[in-house]
Amino acid sequence: MGQVYAVSERVLDGSPEQVFAALADYRKTRPSLLPSQYSEYEVREGGQGAGTVVHWKLQATEKRVRDCLFTVTEPSPGRLVETDANSSMVITWTVTPAGTGKSKAVVETTWEGAGGIGGFFERTFAPKGLGRINDEILARLAAAVAEGPAA
Repeated sequence: MGQVYAVSERVLDGSPEQVFAALADYRKTRPSLLPSQYSEYEVREGGQGAGTVVHWKLQATEKRVRDCLFTVTEPSPGRLVETDANSSMVITWTVTPAGTGKSKAVVETTWEGAGGIGGFFERTFAPKGLGRINDEILARLAAAVAEGPAA
């Protein structure tokens, strides 16, 4: 077994506060950011930042579907950590300033991968696939921040 790690980042128009507020809004903004690989999205507790419990299914490949139940924490300003109760997956969102009126959003995903040859392929290919999914989420995040707060 070995740790699988995927990271994506994007510079967005908008203050760190605006970008973080959009990411931390699990009721309105977050569902609009999710591409087709996500299904059964449901906020089970909270809905705004720390203390939120959110469920979704992620179909990362044609045959692999993860049933996820994340609890959200905010260990430091500008950082959301989503920890899955059903696996070792942890997703960390970090928002920092990137110049006047701009922010950098970084999403890092880690989990303990399988062992053996299956684990080799998982560590080799999963980060690229997850990177494409997260790049799409970041593009949608940029559009959502540009549009302003959800009504």
